[in-house]
Parts: sequence; structure tokens; C-alpha cells
Amino acid sequence: MNQSPSKIKHDPYAALRIKEFRFFMCTRFFLTIAIQMQSVIVGWQIYSITKDELSLGLIGLAEAIPFIIVSLFSGHVADTISRKKIILVSTLFLIVSTSTLLYFSLKTSTVIQTFGTTPVFIVIGCIGIIRGFFSASFSSFMSQIVPRELYANSATWNSTVWHVASIIGPAMAGFIIAISFSVAYQVNLILIIISIITLLFIASKPLPEKEKAETLKESLSAGIKFVFKNQIILGALSLDLFAVLFGGAVAMLPAYADKILHVGSVELGFLRAAPAFGAVLMAIIIAYQPPTHNAGRNLFLAIGAFGIATILFGISTNYYLSLFFLFLTGAFDNVSVVIRHTILQLSTPNEMRGRVSAVNSIFIGSSNEIGGFESGVAARGMGLKPSVVFGGIMTILIVAATAKIAPKLRKMNLNAIQ
Repeated sequence: MNQSPSKIKHDPYAALRIKEFRFFMCTRFFLTIAIQMQSVIVGWQIYSITKDELSLGLIGLAEAIPFIIVSLFSGHVADTISRKKIILVSTLFLIVSTSTLLYFSLKTSTVIQTFGTTPVFIVIGCIGIIRGFFSASFSSFMSQIVPRELYANSATWNSTVWHVASIIGPAMAGFIIAISFSVAYQVNLILIIISIITLLFIASKPLPEKEKAETLKESLSAGIKFVFKNQIILGALSLDLFAVLFGGAVAMLPAYADKILHVGSVELGFLRAAPAFGAVLMAIIIAYQPPTHNAGRNLFLAIGAFGIATILFGISTNYYLSLFFLFLTGAFDNVSVVIRHTILQLSTPNEMRGRVSAVNSIFIGSSNEIGGFESGVAARGMGLKPSVVFGGIMTILIVAATAKIAPKLRKMNLNAIQ
């Protein structure tokens, strides 16, 4: 006799039992380590040259603007060209960009002294374009590797792998920067190459057929229309957008480490890794107890707690307390990540995943970088500590406002739509 769905035992490792998903997670793992390392290396290098918080914010802006510009087009591309091929080509371009940063670090006395930090910011802009294509293709490709009933489970493991890599990457960067920037970039390149090798073990997937032929203009606008017609998706993306925009203190960590906590590059690496460590521990809990029942309520509570942890981090002047509060921000943020990703996977038709992922990237991916710019401007105007506290307060106010204007999101139960 068949068991009812409620009596079927939950398998927390279901997605990992799929061979191609494991290779996909390996690609995700090594590439994320490289990207997270690069973020710390560039941030510390720019700050060591300028000693200016606003320069740290400009790093985010330099990456976010080209990211946003290409996002809709990259979504169209992800729905019309092999997603594996897009990831592969984008990774090759990332190798070129990282090699250029390595060249600048080897030629600091000529390139940087002659042109200042401008060449570095140009490369960061190119990386923003590359990330635009990554963002549209990665989640779309993952949805072709796992069956629909494992979307929530795959989202949990995808988030877990990303956050584990986000622990390792910054910590590695902190130690290797102490040797030299050039050595750090060389390790960065090796990790990117490994990610390409693991990607080659995954077969290309056929593109989903579209219901009707579309012009380029119709294709580019389809993702936006789909998102804005769905209150649950729009509410979840907007909530995350503004929470990250105001609540992200990570961009200011090089200045915070230097001016508030009075520590060096190694400690900075641990500060950058702390949110990811919290996210990983939360992901283990989520793997066994998915937050899909009363998901809307869980989403609002998690982001509200994220705001509170951000305020406490802003108040702290003790290195170990600051580590703990950053750990909490990552733990609560991961609940939001898993719920939002599951909403998108369950609600989006396969033939539109690239374009909807692109809109998601505009909301979420760029908000980290624009949030970094906002943090830089706020830190310049208010000072470091008040700017972080202000961001946490704004996050809590946004949670309260969204809970009122998006009742469908607040009452959402993902178990009912799987």
C-alpha cells in the first residue's frame, strides 16, 4: 500500500544522491571560494591604497552598474543558449579578469602608481558583467539537474555549499594576503580552473521549448512582467532587496577591522567568513527541518532577526562579539535565502527560468554591491558605527512595512504548492 505524503520519510540528502548535482556543487564550491577570496583581496588592496571607506563602497557600485545593465539580456541568453556553455564561457572570462588583477598586483609600482586604482575598478566592472551571466545561468541550470520535488532540498544544499565556500574563501584570503596580493591572486586562478574541470563532468541539458515565438523585446520584458504580477515573488524579492541594501555591513569590514576593532588581514578574513559559518550551521538545521511550513512567517522573522544582529554588530567594539553577531546575521539570512530560492523554483516555468533568475539577480545580486555603496556613503556621512546601526534599524522597519502590504507572502505555506 502506498504511503501518504505526510508519512513518507524526509531524506535530507536526496539531491546529493544525484551524481550530476554533486559535480554541480563542486563547481559551485570552488568557484565561490575563488569569488569570495577575490572580494576580500580587492577590498583590502583598495583600502590599503586609499584608506577611505567610500572607496570600499565604490567597489560595489563599480560591479553593480554593469551587472544590472546586462542582467535582463543575460536572462534572455540563458533561455536561448545552453546554460552549461554560458557558465563555461563566463568562467573563462573570469580567468582573464583575475589574471589582469594579478598583473596589476605584480606591477603595482607602475600601473597603480601611474593610474591610481582606476584600472582595478575597470576590471571590477568587467567582473560585474561576468556575474550577470553567472547569476542568470546557475540556478536555471540547477533546476534542470534535479527533479521538481527536490527543489527545496537542492536549494538548501546549494546554499550550504555556497556558505561553506564563503567561510573558506575569506579565511584563505586573509592568510594569503599576509604573504602577498600576487600569491593570493595566483591561488584564486587555480581554484577557478578546478571549477571548470568539475563542470565538464556535467552533461549539457536541452533548452526548454517556448510556448510561442518571442521578439527580443518581448523576451527581455517577460521576466519582469512575470515577477511583478506575482505578489509572493515580488514581496520576497523586495524584502530581501531592501534588507540587504540597508543591512549589509560586510562591505565596510576592512575599515571596521582597521578603525574599530584594530585587527589585521587575518582577522578580517575571519570576520568575512563569520556570516557564512552561521549560514552553514543553519543550513544543517534546515536540511532536517525545512522552513517551508509557515514559510512566510519564517521569512519575516528571519530577516527581522538579521536586522537586530546587524544593530548589535554595529554597537560592538569587541572582536569576538563582532564575530558572533556576524555569525548570527549569516544564520538568519540563510533562512531567507532558502525560502526565496524555493519560491522561485516552484513558481517559475522552466522556459522562463533564465529571465526570472535575471530579475532575481537585479533585486538580490546587485543589492549587495549597491548596499556596499550605500554603506560607504553612510559611513562617510555618519561614521562607521552609526551607519551600521542605521542600516539594521531600516531593515527592521522594512520587514514591518512589507508584512503589512504583502499579506499573501506573510501567510505563505510552501508545503501547499510543492
